[in-house]
Amino acid sequence: MLNIQQIYDLALEKAKKADIRGAKALQKKQKRLKEKYDSLSKEEKRKFDTVSLNNPYSDSRLLYTPDKNKKIKKILVGIDIDTAELLLAKELKVDMVLSHHPLGIALAGLDEVMHMQVEMLALEGIPINVAQNLMHLRISEVSRGVGVKNHYQTVDAAQLLKMPLMCSHTFCDNLVTKYISDLVNKNKNNLDTVGDIMKLLMTIPEYQIAQQRKFGPKIFVGKPENYLGKVIITEMTGGTNGSKDIYEHMRQAGIGTIIGMHMSEEWKKEAERNHINVIIAGHISSDSIGVNLLLDELEKKGIEIIPCSGLIRYSRNKK
Repeated sequence: MLNIQQIYDLALEKAKKADIRGAKALQKKQKRLKEKYDSLSKEEKRKFDTVSLNNPYSDSRLLYTPDKNKKIKKILVGIDIDTAELLLAKELKVDMVLSHHPLGIALAGLDEVMHMQVEMLALEGIPINVAQNLMHLRISEVSRGVGVKNHYQTVDAAQLLKMPLMCSHTFCDNLVTKYISDLVNKNKNNLDTVGDIMKLLMTIPEYQIAQQRKFGPKIFVGKPENYLGKVIITEMTGGTNGSKDIYEHMRQAGIGTIIGMHMSEEWKKEAERNHINVIIAGHISSDSIGVNLLLDELEKKGIEIIPCSGLIRYSRNKK
């Protein structure tokens, strides 16, 4: 059995290990951040988000923890959590609530985690200066968008109900990104067409269930018989969708197919214009995979999992 702090620490460690940028790149960034912090004045340090010195994922946080040492026996977990789910948690007498999507300070800091996409795109052959400049514009847009949200509505409710609350956005998005990437790489010798990728994705239980519920993986751009070219897993982690102008540079970098969680019409048109195949695996179903990979670890520690709010719970411990 784990306490609240141990659950958070476990989730953070798994996210770091799954980060496709690699441990060295992550350590280098964290070292630079620490050096920046050390150079600040006392007043500047007072305003600094010191949690970021250990946790590089600004959208994944402990949000309300009256007692971090409290042992957790039962946890309510959902893709989205609001006051209704917190009241449900109280009724079900759970010890803690876990939201996938960010709330509170994690929602307010959603744009900060998007910087990781720059390095991820550079790993795929896109010039890092191009990726950085395009992402800067998109990050500013997202920052303005989340700025109008009522960030602390659900966190305040958790505090009134004395219900421990945590969110694990990029924590779990890193897990699903690595999971899909490893699956594609393992089977790359048998993958020639877009249809082959679709068949591979449909071997995953969460996508099978999503398909039954009519929101399974779909081909957004291209046809099943289209050749794949270079395949990358993009926009599954790093906050939210990057710049729609990146697809031209993806084409120039030789990328033929992208697998993502979700895509709006504007982004779809740009990918289409640049002849890039787009497979959208699904938002909630992909989120569920990442969350399940974390929950399986908690389940091994004897914690009872109660899924809600769209989470497609599938335990790989039962295989």
